[in-house]
Amino acid sequence: MIGRLNHVAIAVKDLAAATAVYRDALGAEVTPPLPQPEHGVTVVFITLPNTKIELLEPMGASSPIAKFLEKAPDGGIHHVCYEVDDIIAARDKLKSQGARVLGDGTPKIGAHGKPVLFLHPKDFCGTLVELEQA
Repeated sequence: MIGRLNHVAIAVKDLAAATAVYRDALGAEVTPPLPQPEHGVTVVFITLPNTKIELLEPMGASSPIAKFLEKAPDGGIHHVCYEVDDIIAARDKLKSQGARVLGDGTPKIGAHGKPVLFLHPKDFCGTLVELEQA
C-alpha cells in the first residue's frame, strides 16, 4: 500500500527566513510560496534528488501549524507524506484496522493538486502521516 516518500514537512515561524536558509546556506532549489488557505498554511517545497522538504508557515492563529508552533516555538518536523496508489482504498483499509483518519475522512486537495488525508500520530509511532494520491 505505502509508496514512495513524497516529502517531509517542517513547521516554521518565518517562511522567508527558512527559505533563505535552505536556498542560500544549503544551495537548494526552492519553489515560490504557495498559499493553501484550505489547510491554513503557506508552503514552499525544496526539491531534492530523491524527495522534497515542505516548509509550512501558519496563515493566522487558527492554523494547525500555529498550534504546533505554540508547543514547539523553534519549529520542527510536522509530518511525513507517503504516496499511495488509491487513497480511498488506503483510507478504508487503514480504518478497518483501527487507524484514525483526521477530519471527516474526506480527502482534500493538497499543495500538489492531488487528494490528501492525514492519519492520527498516536496510530503511527507518534508521527503525523499524510497520504497523497500518487
